[in-house]
Amino acid sequence: PVPPAGGRRRRCGGCSRRRGFQRRLLQQAPPPADPPAVGRWLLACSGAVAGAVVLGGVTRLTESGLSMVDWHLLKEMKPPRTQQEWEAEFQKYQQFPEFKILNHDMTLTEFKFIWYMEYSHRMWGRVVGLAYILPAAYFWRKGWLSRPMKGCVLALCGLVCFQGLLGWYMVKSGLEEKPDSYDIPRVSQYRLAAHLGSALVLYSASLWTGLSLLLPRHKLPETHQLIRLRQYAHGTTALIFLTALSGAFVAGLDAGLVYNSFPKMGERWIPDDLLAFSPILKNIFENPTTVQFDHRILGITSVTAVTALYLFSRKIPLPRRARMAVTSLLAVACLQVGLGISTLLLYVPTPLAATHQSGSLALLSMALWLMSELRRVPK
Repeated sequence: PVPPAGGRRRRCGGCSRRRGFQRRLLQQAPPPADPPAVGRWLLACSGAVAGAVVLGGVTRLTESGLSMVDWHLLKEMKPPRTQQEWEAEFQKYQQFPEFKILNHDMTLTEFKFIWYMEYSHRMWGRVVGLAYILPAAYFWRKGWLSRPMKGCVLALCGLVCFQGLLGWYMVKSGLEEKPDSYDIPRVSQYRLAAHLGSALVLYSASLWTGLSLLLPRHKLPETHQLIRLRQYAHGTTALIFLTALSGAFVAGLDAGLVYNSFPKMGERWIPDDLLAFSPILKNIFENPTTVQFDHRILGITSVTAVTALYLFSRKIPLPRRARMAVTSLLAVACLQVGLGISTLLLYVPTPLAATHQSGSLALLSMALWLMSELRRVPK
């Protein structure tokens, strides 16, 4: 029997309502987990961390890091404004070893310069913290983060908070009275290396995760040569990271001012005071000569490894992006070696030394980019 016309209209009306409901459901549904916006956010965060590292290096080179002698999360965000406030801040600085031993003839105008350098570094650190925490909360609330990404984001936010606390822990080491020491007041090179190391880990993790979300993986055949190239790239990246970290000991001990010649150290390839401290292991971290020698060896080894990696990659057919990454890595490595040698020969001028420190981040970035291009496609 033929159904009545009214029944047909009811069924068509039901279909129309269902289609309207489906459209509204699709409009209200959240975007897929880990959208490109998350990747772009992490890349922006890595850039902010890089800025903090560079600014921290300049603060260290201008010997400004001990100008602010206390730490408050919110209170110190307001700088001194009146003459009385500046004089009170200067008087607090005068009570600590750096003023008593090194800057006893410093004027208030000179103090303002180093104070603003440290203040800028601390405020930039707070901006970095907000750049991680606020967007992370937004993406989490929107449901844009997959379960593994939630764990990664929590780790990054925790690390950026830890980084701020570690920075103050480092500064405290330079404010302590050391009656048995005849050296100029400076922060502990161990704490400086820990502070820089955690910043490099934060930077690397953010950059790697951002690139992983934004760059599609290449479907490369899993040949023996490709596997070896991937292993070499991982090893070279670790070596570059270690070389950058060793630079913290050079900066912490002012080891760049010990031997300002290259390739020899003075008149010798191996200086006489290389193992002057006892026990021998102490030289690696506390003897300025040994620290500079180690940094030289690591730098030369790094550029040699990068060159070998580039030559080996020429034997393998790689996608255009991967080829660009390995070529860029070699170019930045050569530039970084040139900057390091120039900084040494010219007795560590601040602009050149800051550029050399920035070059270490650029070199690490190129290595991470190459690692991202060589990622294995999941089965």
